Amino acid sequence: MGILDVTDHISRGVGAVTETLTAPFADPTIRLGVTGLSRAGKTVFITSLVANLMDRGRMPQLTAAVNGAIQAAYLQPQPDDTLPRFDYETHLRNLTGQEPAWPDGTRHISELRLSFKIQPPGRLSGFQSPRTLHLDIVDYPGEWLLDLALLDQDYATWSQTALSRVQNRPAAADFLAQLETVDANAKLDEVAAQALAKSYTAHLIAAREAGYSDCSPGRFILPGDLAGSPVLTFAPLPEGHYARGSLGREFARRYESYKRNVVRPFFRDHFSKIDRQVILIDVLGAIHAGPPALADLRQAMSGILNAFRPGRNKFLNRIFQGRRVEKILFAATKADHLHHTQHPQLTAITQNLLREAKDRADFAGAKTAAVSLAALRTTVEDTVTQNGEELRVVKGRLLVTNTMAAFHPGQLPQDPSELLTLAEGGAKTWDGPGYEVMRFAPAPQTLRPDEGPPHIRLDKAAEFLLGDKL
Repeated sequence: MGILDVTDHISRGVGAVTETLTAPFADPTIRLGVTGLSRAGKTVFITSLVANLMDRGRMPQLTAAVNGAIQAAYLQPQPDDTLPRFDYETHLRNLTGQEPAWPDGTRHISELRLSFKIQPPGRLSGFQSPRTLHLDIVDYPGEWLLDLALLDQDYATWSQTALSRVQNRPAAADFLAQLETVDANAKLDEVAAQALAKSYTAHLIAAREAGYSDCSPGRFILPGDLAGSPVLTFAPLPEGHYARGSLGREFARRYESYKRNVVRPFFRDHFSKIDRQVILIDVLGAIHAGPPALADLRQAMSGILNAFRPGRNKFLNRIFQGRRVEKILFAATKADHLHHTQHPQLTAITQNLLREAKDRADFAGAKTAAVSLAALRTTVEDTVTQNGEELRVVKGRLLVTNTMAAFHPGQLPQDPSELLTLAEGGAKTWDGPGYEVMRFAPAPQTLRPDEGPPHIRLDKAAEFLLGDKL
């Protein structure tokens, strides 16, 4: 165990003792992690969830809202002064105004505290004082969660995995061509190192834009204030024994530095303290991108589930110290892009994406669930006649043209294995017409005082995540 590991261990030990001593005198707190891969809708999910927990008129499946147990819900200052506050008010105004707009994607970690005043219903409720429950919502990019897999891999193993994954992805040819010109055993040339790292980063960004999910290291795509630093200036190289002072030896050192200085602090300081987790998934986007993208999403989900299985990694054993995430919700977003009659198929596909990894993982009692939802509903349902056949469609305002359109994306199969078998079998395209995706703009809203924004099954998600504590 190194000095840094010893320091981490002592710091967490002191923190654990402090929490144990103060917990009986503090109001209970749930730390809810919200993450998702690119374009899954994390910001919209958090904004709509908070708005609908504060004004609960659209939450019929949240038991505590229906039976009156929640007397009040209000925002309070967050407990961690070192984290940016999630800008709830601005996001809600932008999403629900007369000229609504989608927010920018999550690029850093942020936090928000929502507090509840709860009075349990029943005959004895008059003899009990209302209690307070805090919900601390932690928002972070899903790309960061994918980095957990790196903690189990040395540079050679990661390079082998990354190079096998890159072969058939967008922009791979440019990176592989540049890689052919590089001598990993040659003396380190910083200009050449930066050029190769930029080429690899460009490949990751292009792959994400094309619908691929497993695009790590995550900070290559979202570098923040680390942009241009040596800790982000490396790339996978073919296996070999690299001489001292060589490009290969330096890339291996920087890779280990990335794990030590970027990945570990996030999991130590934030991820290990999460009680419940929502992982948002753009399943429809992956299906639209084709079988390779859906197979890649399945692989990414396997890696993410391993993030909740700390027993395999000594570092994770130390930071969790026996603590496990209690509930994990996998939510397929953008359910409003489908007629409700296809929602069961979308949920079944999501469950199948997780099945293999879930069966392998040891959750030590953690509960998992899958649901199809839309945190902000942008469409209405309709039936149109086409070629003498009735077609169930959704209607909404298109983001690019700002015109109303009726849309039918294609029919999802009743048996989700039809898609997954093709994806895992190496198919490049779907049999049949495929599955289309439209980008709808948020609709103008006039919210009543007791109602949050319109949604699909956000109340069901809240019941799974919070119902037992409310």
